[in-house]
Amino acid sequence: MKIDIIGDVHGCYEELCELLTKLGYKKQQNTFFHPEGRRAVFVGDITDRGPASISVIQLVYNMVVVHKEAQYVPGNHCNKLYRYFLGNNVQEKHGLETTVAEYKALGQKEQEKIRKQFMFLYKHAPLYLQIPELQVVIAHAGIKTSLIGRTDKKVKSFVLYGDTTGKFHPDGRPIRRDWAKYYQGDQWIVYGHTPVNEPRKINKTINIDTGCVFGNRLTAFSLPEEKTTSIPSKQPFIEEKFHRFDD
Repeated sequence: MKIDIIGDVHGCYEELCELLTKLGYKKQQNTFFHPEGRRAVFVGDITDRGPASISVIQLVYNMVVVHKEAQYVPGNHCNKLYRYFLGNNVQEKHGLETTVAEYKALGQKEQEKIRKQFMFLYKHAPLYLQIPELQVVIAHAGIKTSLIGRTDKKVKSFVLYGDTTGKFHPDGRPIRRDWAKYYQGDQWIVYGHTPVNEPRKINKTINIDTGCVFGNRLTAFSLPEEKTTSIPSKQPFIEEKFHRFDD
């Protein structure tokens, strides 16, 4: 089994298509296939902030649900969009407003189709993905060894939002613990969620959210090759969105 794990897309549809093409996938109608049977795995946060979240939903739905050629784990933005589609009272900010604007611009029939597709994709996704054959766990914001195998509320919070402290930065972002620094497991943990300028490898973890929506790059991590592949973003660069760690 060979996989290409794709970092946070955030509505950057053109960059996603370019990255899949660079990885050797071929576009057929509204989906991508790999001629050698490789599988794409999306690490969550496929929507919000970027210019084409609806197109990304359609593509990921086709690859994961219709053709079963890819896999997907949800991120915190996916969770918020799901709650919006449920009719919950969620605040349309931090990027959700861009997806909602796209959605509301559609006709009613198309709206219903997109809503059903995304809700099905989200509802049938695992909280995180374990692939023992490749010795890897894929979770949107990462996962600690002690949580692997569990699916309770604490695990859901961790894989969607990271190791939060309950405190916040002045700009409203939550302050998180650097769990990866203390990871001692022998499985790869592949995650995104926190934008970094370069893929961050520490112990046997790798953060592949290289902030495509903030103007940097969209990155994939391929296994078993342990190789990263990136393509440049078409979005404006916003330096303050990137996290710096003291490794």
